Amino acid sequence: MNDASTIVPDPAARFFDNYLKCLIKASIPEKQRRWYVKRLETFIKAQNGNKIKGLSGIEITQYFEMIGRQNRLSGWQFHQCIDAIRILYCDLLKTPTCQAVDWQHWFDSAKQLELDHPTTAREMTPDELSYRKTRTGEGPVNQVRITHHDLLVRFTREIRRRGYAYRTEQSYEQWICRFILFCKNTSPLEAGANEVRLFLEHLAIQRRVSASTQNQALNALVFLYKQVLERDLGEMEAFVRAKRPQNLPVVLSRNETTALLAQLEGTHKLVTSLLYGTGMRLLEGLRLRVQDLDFAYGRIHIHQAKGKKDRYVPLPRSLVDDLQGQIREVARLHTQDLAVGYGEVVLPGALARKYPNAGRELKWQFLFPSGRLAVDPYGGAIRRHHLHESAIQKAVKRATAASQINKRVGCHTLRHSFATHLLEANYDIRTVQALLGHANVSTTMIYTHVLNQPGVGVLSPLDQPVS
Repeated sequence: MNDASTIVPDPAARFFDNYLKCLIKASIPEKQRRWYVKRLETFIKAQNGNKIKGLSGIEITQYFEMIGRQNRLSGWQFHQCIDAIRILYCDLLKTPTCQAVDWQHWFDSAKQLELDHPTTAREMTPDELSYRKTRTGEGPVNQVRITHHDLLVRFTREIRRRGYAYRTEQSYEQWICRFILFCKNTSPLEAGANEVRLFLEHLAIQRRVSASTQNQALNALVFLYKQVLERDLGEMEAFVRAKRPQNLPVVLSRNETTALLAQLEGTHKLVTSLLYGTGMRLLEGLRLRVQDLDFAYGRIHIHQAKGKKDRYVPLPRSLVDDLQGQIREVARLHTQDLAVGYGEVVLPGALARKYPNAGRELKWQFLFPSGRLAVDPYGGAIRRHHLHESAIQKAVKRATAASQINKRVGCHTLRHSFATHLLEANYDIRTVQALLGHANVSTTMIYTHVLNQPGVGVLSPLDQPVS
């Protein structure tokens, strides 16, 4: 009879005991730990007997791509799968495989585009979008959407008929809902110029909003009354306006920009370098398609940007090899998607009806695709969208802290820096205006104020020699 003290613990039990210790050390909540273990067990079973310690970074990436095609996984579940495997390789096994996987890219891919994201929202009609918003929304604003459903659908139809940008549609709808809440859920038909004046004064005095925010609210209500309700608000100059501040953009020096980019890696670095090297807005960069890169002419075609304007920007020569490598990666991923019956991407406007098969062509694929497929919340189509913009925003924030830049830096700061550095290099302001896509040169002139602030070149009395 064997002594109980001589019994050797089951290796599998010892392995999972050690894994649980890693979960505790990583501060994973107790309720989630059993799910992490289940994600890990599923991963191990998928290896068909191969030892997990010997897996390469490519094999782990292929597993992520495989589960990324499963439409039953929600965003948080996909994130949990990635984190469970990351803890295994980086905290428990501590093998070189940990460094061979772009974990951040996969975490970024877990976040899908929202229901009302500008890239996909107008795939739905006003009725469909309103229905989905009320199904998934909550709070007093959502109650307004339910109560005043017909009015908001009429508003959406009118604003789309006039070709306004989707961001404008979003913000206008929000202001209309807030105005209705301010009027204690009274219909705008029963309110008028006096209620609008009180609402705008409330924003300026009690809420202390900026002048641009207040003007946006006014524009939304003017559009509602004039274009939707066909009523004239009359003279609207009597209310208290918030004073418009004269702000100058935050600009990075060349050394600061270099230090910022040095803290980034992989897709984050490529996207951020492209934003600085071309002056694109963040969504303009993430919405790029494979066909938009013209290596022969050294330019990038930006389609239907702000104001529904197309423009060309220079393709930085230093990024050519990286961008060509990115296209090869997109082609590889697209080929695998097609092999399992997917591979479709959302197309702008009515192109999907005009060219039914274009969404499956490589040239239409997003240059920076998400690592996973997404299910259309209304139609049910399964597509691969671009990375969520929050991934790049968070990466820039982390890089700013790591490079110890004590400025308020965001993705748009790179656009400001692009324009300022071009003017410093003596490029004509009209050229800079065209590259930025500004409708008026007066908008571009703000960067000359950054360069030529009165007093900047003055020697401080503190530094002047005493005679």
